[in-house]
Amino acid sequence: MVRISKRRDYFQKVEERKYEIEEAIEFLKAAPQTNFEQAIDVAVNLGIDASKSDQNVRSSTALPAGTGKSCSVAVFAEADQAEEAKKSGADIVGMEDLAEKLKEEESNYDVIIATPDTMKVVSPLAKILGPKGKMPNPKTGTVTKDVGTAVKNAKAGQITYRADNGGIVHGRIGNLSFSSEEIKQNIEKLLEDLKKNKPSSSKGEFIKKLFITSTMGPGLEIDMGSLKF
Repeated sequence: MVRISKRRDYFQKVEERKYEIEEAIEFLKAAPQTNFEQAIDVAVNLGIDASKSDQNVRSSTALPAGTGKSCSVAVFAEADQAEEAKKSGADIVGMEDLAEKLKEEESNYDVIIATPDTMKVVSPLAKILGPKGKMPNPKTGTVTKDVGTAVKNAKAGQITYRADNGGIVHGRIGNLSFSSEEIKQNIEKLLEDLKKNKPSSSKGEFIKKLFITSTMGPGLEIDMGSLKF
């Protein structure tokens, strides 16, 4: 009962205004403690018309402080590229055998990478991997000849993002246990990458709003002027 009361009191302190980034992070860190590691997530509202194919926003970026989450990687590759993927830390490497595992929904892999010449095996998996946001794609660097670098980037904390039907990009950018500076740096890196991937047909303000939250915390709107990107 005491814990519920503390959490209720904490949420009542949330104000309907924009927070500077450092202030928002400290507010989330001041929440009543939980017995598990909480993630930090952001939602970025973009000035795009998501119904137009030429305004799709999809890419990947490596966060300077990582995501705080271990990443399992599956790779479709053969011969030398398969060996390179294994040496770089891939959790599983295969072809038809890997495709069968994914079809049987034995997939708990966070990232799926494929070399261009293996797409004949991967393409039939689109209905399975697509809805999960795991279908290999050149835009996110997950269809590549350089599988070694792709695996290392995924393991090092690279995130893949795409705008949803409402023109909003959602993403995990760290853990609540990260330092305030690490969280801020990760957010700025994501915003910087989004800015680079602004569709040429998108006019006016591109990054319109930013919200930050923790797993059990409130969503706080951020004053964009408190960030550098």
